[in-house]
Amino acid sequence: MSQQKRVSKGTIKTAKRLLRYVTSTYKVQFIAVLFCILISSIASISVSLSLRFLLDDFIIPLIGQQNPNFGELYMALTVLGTIFLCGVLATFIYSRLMVTIGQGVLKRIRDEMFEHMQTLPIRYFDQNTNGSIMSLYTNDTDTLRQMINQSIPQVLMSFLTIVVTFIAMLVLSPVLTILAVLMIGVMFFISSKVTGNSGRYFIRQQFDLANMTGFVEERMNGQRVVKVFNHEKISEEEFDKLNEQLFESASKAHTFASIMGPIVGNLGNTLFVLTAVLGGFLSVAGIGNITLGVMASYLQFTKSFTQPFLQVAQQFNSIIMALAGAERIFGLLDEKPETDEGYVTLVNVKKDAQGNITECSERTGLWAWKHPHQADGTVTYTELKGDVRFYDMSFGYTPDHMVLHDLTLYAKPGQKLAFVGSTGAGKTTITNLINRFYDVADGKIRYDDININKIKKADLRRSLGIVLQDTHLFTGTIMENIRYGKLDATDEEVYKAAKLAQADGFIRMLPKGYDTHLTGDGEELSQGQRQLLAIARAAIADPPVLILDEATSSIDTRTESIVQKGMDNLMRGRTVFVIAHRLSTIRNSDAIMVLDHGRIIERGTHDELLKLKGTYYQLYTGKLELS
Repeated sequence: MSQQKRVSKGTIKTAKRLLRYVTSTYKVQFIAVLFCILISSIASISVSLSLRFLLDDFIIPLIGQQNPNFGELYMALTVLGTIFLCGVLATFIYSRLMVTIGQGVLKRIRDEMFEHMQTLPIRYFDQNTNGSIMSLYTNDTDTLRQMINQSIPQVLMSFLTIVVTFIAMLVLSPVLTILAVLMIGVMFFISSKVTGNSGRYFIRQQFDLANMTGFVEERMNGQRVVKVFNHEKISEEEFDKLNEQLFESASKAHTFASIMGPIVGNLGNTLFVLTAVLGGFLSVAGIGNITLGVMASYLQFTKSFTQPFLQVAQQFNSIIMALAGAERIFGLLDEKPETDEGYVTLVNVKKDAQGNITECSERTGLWAWKHPHQADGTVTYTELKGDVRFYDMSFGYTPDHMVLHDLTLYAKPGQKLAFVGSTGAGKTTITNLINRFYDVADGKIRYDDININKIKKADLRRSLGIVLQDTHLFTGTIMENIRYGKLDATDEEVYKAAKLAQADGFIRMLPKGYDTHLTGDGEELSQGQRQLLAIARAAIADPPVLILDEATSSIDTRTESIVQKGMDNLMRGRTVFVIAHRLSTIRNSDAIMVLDHGRIIERGTHDELLKLKGTYYQLYTGKLELS
């Protein structure tokens, strides 16, 4: 199948799917729009058809009369004016309805996009730039707005006008209609060739626009890095390359789309001239009963017949751009959501005097895994302790490139495990597997002796606290950002978490304290302060398992010594996985794993590893540097 045919087939499929959105969301309103468009179309045709009756039945008979009676003519003009007024009113009504329909459909699409985006796996966001995704919500939805508000009613109006006009032309003169049909065939043939090329380039234009948007967004976020390394010129050259690609695709798309109007317009004028010549010849020859009124009406109909094609051609830009945008939007909506076959859930429980666990609805601070057994229908409860174990676990982001190989390790409740190794050794990958951002390729991970694949992802992640190297703060107050770890937390719990993370001091020094409003990912604060807020956010969640991925890397040495006490308080009684470049922060770990190319090459306590005088010893003494 040729590329043009594939584009055409995909475009038609996208158009049908988009039309279903319109008809299913506002079915009654859309029917009303169709009815009003039909009235408007009939009213428009009635004006052209009235020329025959006005000339043949009213005006010509009055010519030469000494005392002409204009009463019937006035009555006919009154009826014609009423029909025309109904057409204007119908046009106003369907235009207003399409605004409501258009905005409503866009709201539904944006809601579905964002809702579906929350279900997508982390892999999708790793493979697509933020700017490209943002382009779906801005550029692509804006093209849909223009199409729904303007192009759809125009196309429907044109289609109904063509049908009604063709019927009227056929009634007036079947002979002349044959000429019109032949000319329309030529229009369709030429239009199909032009639209195929235009559609292909419009689709490419939307993708090029998304790529450029993603590049600009990326460079804006990394502007400091660009300036530090004097990469302004290189960034400009890379942007020019993307912009040139957009220029080429947009130029070709609009070139093909722009020639549609002149082609259709000139063919329409040709049809008008040929109809006048043929009609005059047939009238003089007395063939087809063509009168002056018939000729006047029919010539007007040729304009009415070709005008819809011209109007569709003028809307073609908006239609193809919208369909290209819709194709990208539906691409997001068709992305497979993150699968979750887990059935073990996390519930609040309480213990009686004998230590028996009972599920309860109120928050008790005690949690357990609710494990329904499908074999016999029984339900067991396992207290949440934070026992995490890896068994012969292997993983790769792609099947042909494994990152981790046959890892076996365990972290008992309350233990602190540290991972050390060069960049790319697989440290962060391990933590991504614990919270099931990715699933293991081979082996298994057990959490409190339950395979994590059996645990619902939302419940699994609720039991984990994560502090990443790259913090992210949302637009809102400091209190709201800390409370993000526990949405129903009281103000006192927020204060307690901030004190635990050693963040309370600098917060209270701010002019508005905890009510300080943050924007732009907390750009008002230093990197260390943002990191402290991230630690406080994890503290308020009070999880039994804590993952610290370079959590103190952005804190200076002086601040590190202050926050270390808070970190120790936060880690006390929890199972902790620590990834750190600063080996001084992991000296008190219960076990240290040294990774190299996805394998554990050394393990033991700080003192044990120093005695081995292996890789860890070289790292600690500075003889070998982490890269």
